[in-house]
Amino acid sequence: MTALAYTPAMGERITALLGEWKLPTAAAELVCRMAKGGHAEALVVLTEVLELEAAARKERRTDRLRRASKLPPGKTFDTLDPARVPRTALLRVQELARGDFVERAGNVLLFGVPGVGKSHLACALGHALVDAGRSVLFTPTYQVVQTLLAARRDLSLPRALRALDVFDAIILDDLGYVQQTAEEAEVLFTLMAERYERRSLIITSNLVFSEWDRIFKTPMATAAAIDRLVHHAAIIEIARKSVRAEEAMRRNEGNKAEEDDE
Repeated sequence: MTALAYTPAMGERITALLGEWKLPTAAAELVCRMAKGGHAEALVVLTEVLELEAAARKERRTDRLRRASKLPPGKTFDTLDPARVPRTALLRVQELARGDFVERAGNVLLFGVPGVGKSHLACALGHALVDAGRSVLFTPTYQVVQTLLAARRDLSLPRALRALDVFDAIILDDLGYVQQTAEEAEVLFTLMAERYERRSLIITSNLVFSEWDRIFKTPMATAAAIDRLVHHAAIIEIARKSVRAEEAMRRNEGNKAEEDDE
């Protein structure tokens, strides 16, 4: 097997990796000194070793991010049955998985009746973001609301919001699924306002915007929440019946057909 020859691109890669790992002196001096000392062949081996280190670091970071995300492990694009989700919705979410919307602190809003795959799509998007090195948190909306409400009562709401601020994207699952009090609606609005144009939200909801007064209680608060969310948002509506309901109907029809045959 022919040994690789040293190229300037290898030197640039070594310098870039050392700089990324906060080793500025090594980044500035190592390649230059080894090349001048006639050790170019050693730089080939060094490049290979540093690439192994880079891959191991990426894997460890991805593992840490995935554990911190609390994402359901089985809800990825690989486990999603394409036949259960409208093609346009699936393609749009896969496009969003590139993560450009996170760079812009944009939001993703997934609407549809229960059982159409909103949560699976949101989680699949979350897993893809983690694979790309993004920090993500998955949480049922009622759970984060209760956490923030308890923090407000303990006079520690700013601290709780700062703890959530470390995540590039937060997935709020099932917004509007549980009726909220005025206090709960207030802390939810505070979270949305804090992340506006700074960090991303990925939201699933079975309530269309015209029904969000059930969440935020007053027309003014509802309008303000919607305005912040949609300003930089991808809105995806899954217009189909519940998959679980369709499967139940098919089972019932099958059972009825068997009964008729008896």
